[in-house]
This record gives sequence, C-alpha cells and structure tokens, in this order.
Amino acid sequence: MSIKVDPTEFAGKRVLVSGGTKGLGRATVERFLAGGARVITAARAIRDPMEGVEYVQADLTTPEGGQALARAARERLGGIDILAHVIGGSASPAGGFAALTDEHWLAELNLNLLATVRLDRLLIPQMIERGTGVVVHITSIQSVLPLPESTTGYAAAKAALRTYSKSISKELGPRGVRVNSVSPGWIMTEAAGDFLGMLQAANGGTIDDARQSVLDALGGISIGRGAEPEEVADLIAYLASDRAAAIHGAEFVIDGGTIRTV
Repeated sequence: MSIKVDPTEFAGKRVLVSGGTKGLGRATVERFLAGGARVITAARAIRDPMEGVEYVQADLTTPEGGQALARAARERLGGIDILAHVIGGSASPAGGFAALTDEHWLAELNLNLLATVRLDRLLIPQMIERGTGVVVHITSIQSVLPLPESTTGYAAAKAALRTYSKSISKELGPRGVRVNSVSPGWIMTEAAGDFLGMLQAANGGTIDDARQSVLDALGGISIGRGAEPEEVADLIAYLASDRAAAIHGAEFVIDGGTIRTV
C-alpha cells in the first residue's frame, strides 16, 4: 500500500515511537521518517534496522528500560516533540480467565500500560516546559470488545490505558500538550499471525479455523478485512501533525466497522 506523504510534514520534529521495530510500530517509524522527522525507538533486540533511525536496546516493560530510552532521547535528540506509544501485545495463553496467573497479568500490565505511563512521566515534563508537544496512545477495540478466551488481560490493560489517556489530556491540554488515542481493531501484522498460531495450538484445527474463530468472536469486520499497518500509522501521523491542532482528548477507532454500536 502506498500513501502519499509530504516529505517536510515533520521536518525538525523529534519523534519517539515505542515498540518501533516490527508490525504497526515499524510502519509508524517509517511514516514519520517519510515526513522528515528524526525518530528514536527501542527493542529488546535490534534486528533489520532502518536507516536514519536512532535505536536503543532496552526492555520497555521494565523501569530501567524506559529510563534508558528516555535518557537516550534527551542525549541524542535533545528532547522529544512527539510521543507515539505503539508498544503492546499479548502472550497470555488461551483458556479463559482461569488460565491467567499473576505473572501473566503483570506481564500484560507492564507491556500494555506501564511501559507507556513510565515514558510519559519521563518525557512529558520537558514538553510542558516548552509549552508544546503531542502524545498519541495506541489502545485497542479490545478495551470495549474483549475476547474472553484469550485477551482478558490485554483488554483490561488497554482499557486502563484508554482511561489514563483521557485523564492526562485534561491535565495537559491547558499546558500546550495535545493527547489523543487510536483504537485499532484487527491489524494484519506478524503479531496477528503469531496470535492465530497460539489459538491453533490451543484449540486444534487449522490457521483458517483460528482466524474464523477470531472473526466470529468479533462479530465480523464490515469491510471484510483487517487494517494494514500503514493505514493505522497514517492516522497516528495525522493526529501528531499540525493538521490536527484542534483535536485533543479524543479517541479514534480504526476497525473496519467491527464495533457496530454507537
């Protein structure tokens, strides 16, 4: 998929993308690079690096990892203008709520909520000092449409992130920092394939059976497909751009019509 991009849209902007080495995160990094931004991201292991990106090897699910990335952003870029929190995912087993141990719950919360909260706490204060900045949180339609077989922990963490995002928008708007959230549905990434493999291993059958089980649980997707990572990344970039200067404290759903209620 090719999206026409203004190569000067983010010229001079310093962007941090959390979880920017694969899937939606990588697409988001590519979108900001295409718009002329300077970009920094982190991962536990740096594979297939992109030219022009500042990388930090760090585990953002730990306080030390968040501190390492924030420190590198200050030292290498002099600060951050745009925070795009794409980090997230789930590795919890299928089997419903009883299959989730304390360790599973803590892992989901650290990855899908606390990694973002820590980076915000470390980097938003310098936005407040300048009186300008943009934060985009990536939540999920799972926050309102959880799949009890396999995503209860993930959905609960994303619901908490959604509430957190709305709360800090009230605090930061008067101080010059815009905060919005993007709530994707099914995105056709490598992680989606891994998730289907996990369901297949747990329930038997084929990958197509696993895919159909997800679609059935979601109630189908009106446009007949999941979103491409580039489509979601373009929405993130729009919210971070000056074109969205009056958009604040809002949530944008990009799910192909999965959620059918008002």
